Amino acid sequence: MRLLFIFLDGVGLGANLPSNPFVSTPTPGLEYVLEGRALSAAASGFDGLKATLLGLDAVLGVPGLPQSATGQASIFTGSNAPAFYGRHANGFPGEKLRELIASKGIFRELKRKGFKPAFANAYRPPFFDYLKRGLPGERYSCSTLAAYYGGLTFNTFAELRAGKALFMDITNELLQKMGYDIPKITPEEGAKRLLNISSKYDFTMFEYFLTDLAGHMGEEEEAKRVITVIDRFIGTLAHDVDPDQMLLLITSDHGNIDDLSTKEHNLNKVPALLIGNRNLRNSLTSNLRDLTDLMPTVFRVLKKKG
Repeated sequence: MRLLFIFLDGVGLGANLPSNPFVSTPTPGLEYVLEGRALSAAASGFDGLKATLLGLDAVLGVPGLPQSATGQASIFTGSNAPAFYGRHANGFPGEKLRELIASKGIFRELKRKGFKPAFANAYRPPFFDYLKRGLPGERYSCSTLAAYYGGLTFNTFAELRAGKALFMDITNELLQKMGYDIPKITPEEGAKRLLNISSKYDFTMFEYFLTDLAGHMGEEEEAKRVITVIDRFIGTLAHDVDPDQMLLLITSDHGNIDDLSTKEHNLNKVPALLIGNRNLRNSLTSNLRDLTDLMPTVFRVLKKKG
């Protein structure tokens, strides 16, 4: 059984209120998966023909609002990073969290156990100049560091042009705005591309962080635009995936875009949206309670062959 892991930064399960753009924005793709329900707290616990939705605790017993560095470190190491660090840490991981990722990162552990993993995101040319220096400083995300310490090869624009990678905005619109000569694609094309990439690996991860940026902006139109892209992307993935060959697991590190009444993070639970074989989904749900349970769940799926 292969696993496609979609990490959406800053997506919680918000209330059924106008301040939650997942409720106020048409989301036919997610509603197809959730049988007419919006991606919100009200849908938590849903178990249908195609998908199961759970709400995961992102606070992890540490006072304060969940943050990106410790939340993502918890996801990508299976450790309670806020407790390890002593508090919730925002932005990019510092030395202590980088050491945690270096020793327990998901890609390192996958390779150590004999699995073939991939990180599907493509990087811009300036990144590779820093890569030659060993990624110095503290300006790299947990996902990038997990891939780096796991010994993965990062995707360039050559892979992106060849359809062997995705840029973080899915459609390449941001790259065009930056002046790069990269063809734009639709969210549907991006989903089909990602499924093709993931068919060659045991575990494939893709990261999308415009959801968190839109939440911090607090602008409703941008939030709706981002959610529409994600909705079309997830809807196509759910429609085209072979449920007997691959499980989709979609999750996040903390709430943000799900409540536009504030530009800060929130205490909402985050989604664990599982799309695929129902018996497999049901075998996993009792062990999914918080962010630290995601990495062990990955290994439970990968051990179930066929």
